[in-house]
Amino acid sequence: MSEISKKILVIDDEENVRELLKLEFLDLGFEVMTANSAFNGLQVLKDHKMDLVILDIKMPGMDGIEALEKIISTQRGLPVIIHSAYSHYKDNYLTWSATSYVVKSGDLTELTAKAKEILANKED
Repeated sequence: MSEISKKILVIDDEENVRELLKLEFLDLGFEVMTANSAFNGLQVLKDHKMDLVILDIKMPGMDGIEALEKIISTQRGLPVIIHSAYSHYKDNYLTWSATSYVVKSGDLTELTAKAKEILANKED
């Protein structure tokens, strides 16, 4: 990883999930921004250059699938990890053009490993 830390945006309507992920990725040396809705997450992406988005699916208002479509149409090439408690969506994530899909759990090993892998392969 370069001296400039990579920027991650966490979009999740659950405050405890946002805070947990923020602390975890800050400890790993990443810059982290959070958004409590898909709408707010899209606003953050308009105002800030991010290197990775971690996106929940089930959120009030605009869901993660709709947000993903908007992210892909405006920021092609921006990696997005779907992070959802609903494992049955995992079969479809590639059709949505997400980079990866990680089922939510108390163990963040898979999510952090996937994020580090994606960011290590991402060119600035």
